Amino acid sequence: MDGAGRLARSGRSLGPQADLKAAAIGALILLRERLFVRRVGPVKSLVKPIVKPVIEREPPPRIVAWIERHVPRRAGLAATVMLLLGSLWLGIVKGGHAEEFNAALSDARNALANSAGFRITSVVINGRRQLTQDEVLGIGGVNGRSSLLFLDAAAVRDRLKANPWIADATVLKLYPGQLQIDLVERTAFALWQEDGRLAVIAEDGAVLEPYVSRRFLTLPLVVGKGAETHARDFLALLARYPQVHDVTKAAIYVGERRWNLRLKDGLDIRLPEHDVGNALAELSRLDKEEKLFSRDIVAVDMRLPDRLVVQLSDDAAKARDKLYDDKKTKKKAGDA
Repeated sequence: MDGAGRLARSGRSLGPQADLKAAAIGALILLRERLFVRRVGPVKSLVKPIVKPVIEREPPPRIVAWIERHVPRRAGLAATVMLLLGSLWLGIVKGGHAEEFNAALSDARNALANSAGFRITSVVINGRRQLTQDEVLGIGGVNGRSSLLFLDAAAVRDRLKANPWIADATVLKLYPGQLQIDLVERTAFALWQEDGRLAVIAEDGAVLEPYVSRRFLTLPLVVGKGAETHARDFLALLARYPQVHDVTKAAIYVGERRWNLRLKDGLDIRLPEHDVGNALAELSRLDKEEKLFSRDIVAVDMRLPDRLVVQLSDDAAKARDKLYDDKKTKKKAGDA
């Protein structure tokens, strides 16, 4: 007992009992947790995870849904690239650089082909008479940078046929480096004058070139609107009457209906609209028999079917009037 009459507690006896009690409580807690997990599953955490709210989107339109379902994934990228290329080409065209771009692209392509052994090393042109070789190649668009591999033979032929001197053309590519061009050229047929302009024409009336070379000086001359398309038939008819043809300087188409002749000495022959052959035959006869073309006259009008009208020159008219006056004076004197 302590001094107060109470029993004194021994610290040695209380310690082990407390430890045993705490161990038993812990064992019961563990056993209960294990039994609870087996029956109801794992224990959920008391801390709830943060869940982001789900935003519900409206269903897309049918056309969009169809595109998403059927169009390949890379189609958008391809469309973007095409859009950029299209914008680039539009800028080139709007800027007026399309021809330069195409020329540069063509030169680069031809340079690769030439380096591969397809350079044009030989050119053969058959049927060429009026045009030079350089003119033919220039018209066809063939130059020193052209390669046989990328040369468009059909395009060269079309460009050649567009030239009025060339009636037809054939273009052959003979690999690896020979180009052959066969031409059918038109022939210079006559000179045609209209509104003061002079040009060389073919038989079909095609205008070949402006008259600048004196080598065409000997060609027959036709004048007037429509004369170029009617010249072949009329000049063929005129050639049948050499008495008239040889002294004719020009054939003039009047009103797109009939012809006049201007002779080398300035005499005008006004032919009828119809029966031109008979009129030319009559002119030939009058010149042979009566030297009509050598007389002092300035015009012969054959437009009337039943008569021929001759217009004298001023000198011939004065001489005729004087002769008429002299005869009239002598007649009056004789009557007196």
